Amino acid sequence: MIQKTTKRKNYLSWDEYFMAVALLSAQRSKDPSTQVGACVANENNKIVGVGYNGFPWGCPDDELPWAREGKYLDTKYPFVCHAELNAVLNSTAPNLNDCRIYVGLFPCNECTKVIIQSGIREIIYLSDKYADSDSVRASKLMLDTSGTLYRQFEAHNKEIILKLFNDC
Repeated sequence: MIQKTTKRKNYLSWDEYFMAVALLSAQRSKDPSTQVGACVANENNKIVGVGYNGFPWGCPDDELPWAREGKYLDTKYPFVCHAELNAVLNSTAPNLNDCRIYVGLFPCNECTKVIIQSGIREIIYLSDKYADSDSVRASKLMLDTSGTLYRQFEAHNKEIILKLFNDC
């Protein structure tokens, strides 16, 4: 006789899984004030790109500034590649048509252009703390007019604990 068991009930949803990957990716960022990660998933729930905010390859992160304020060239802003851009550039898929991107922060207008142009059709974001900025207003206008969906992430699990070592 076959013994029946039931599946585990507290597993991660796809949204929770991909947002967790984005948040874990953010931990690679060397930015002292803002760590953002992004994860691109296709329609088959396969990860096809990840990224985090940081300087371009070959630009030493000890020689360029990380400051948030000051003269433009004395800040990080002209140098940092955002997580969304890196996730698209790091993609392993031949195209990103109909993919979803999971991000810690609502994308700026420059990243929104990249997202739309790449064929990504939905953005799932954790925080919209810059909602009142012109950059995010421009992003939402482009998303609305292009038919690109966006929604705030909703979690059933409020935390995910990742243990690197198991005490078995």
